[in-house]
Amino acid sequence: MSVSSNPQPVDGKYSLASLKAILFDIDGTLCHYYAFREMLQEIDFNGGIPIIEEFLIKKISEMHNEELCKVLLPDWDLQRARKFMEDKEDLFRRLAAKQLKPVQGLRNLCKWIEEHGLKRAAVTNAPRPNAELIITMLDLTNFFEILVIGNECDRAKPFPDPYIKALQALELSYEHAFVFEHSVSGVKAGIAAGMPVVGLGTRNPEKLLLDAGASFVIKDFDDPKLWTALGDNQ
Repeated sequence: MSVSSNPQPVDGKYSLASLKAILFDIDGTLCHYYAFREMLQEIDFNGGIPIIEEFLIKKISEMHNEELCKVLLPDWDLQRARKFMEDKEDLFRRLAAKQLKPVQGLRNLCKWIEEHGLKRAAVTNAPRPNAELIITMLDLTNFFEILVIGNECDRAKPFPDPYIKALQALELSYEHAFVFEHSVSGVKAGIAAGMPVVGLGTRNPEKLLLDAGASFVIKDFDDPKLWTALGDNQ
C-alpha cells in the first residue's frame, strides 16, 4: 500500500463525502502508570523513589513490553524481565477493571460515527487481553469492527504496520480515514501509514503530539475543534 506524507484536512475540515473510517488507539495509559509505579517501587527501581507521570510519558508510553525489558531491566535475564512485564499486565487489568472510564464525549462520538455509517477499528500496542478488556469495559465490543494488536504485526507502532493492517482489513485506502491517537509513537505510526492524526491530549502534552505531526490536539471528544474539523454538529 502506498502512503502519502501527512495529508491534512482541507481548510481545517475533513470531507465527510470521502471519509469512510475512523481508527482509534485505546487509551489505558493512566492505569499502566499506576501499575508500573507500584511494581517498580517493589523492586527498588530508581532507588525506591516512585516514578512520576513525566517518566511514564518519556520512557514507558512509547514502548512495548519487549523493549521495556531491555530499557527498564537491563541487568535482568530476559526470561525474568518478561515475567515481570506479564505480572505488570495482570496488575494493569485488575486496576483497569476498577478505574477505567471513557474519555468525555466518547459516547456522542460513537453515536455520530454509527449514524454516518463510518467503519471503525481499534489499533493498539497493548497486549490483546488488555485491549479486549478495555473494549469490553467501555462497552465497545459491538462498535469496533476490527482490533489490530501491534505485536501481532511485523512491526508495532511507531511503524505504520498496525494501521496499514487495519486499513487492509477494512478494505479502505488511507485517503478515506483518519486516526485518533494519544501517544507520540501512535501519531508517528498513523502519519507513516498516510493518514492525518488527531491528537488526544489526555496524557501527553499538546506540543509533543503536534511536534510528532498531529493535525491538531483535542482535550476530549467534546472539544469544539474536533466537531469544527468534522464539519458537523454533535
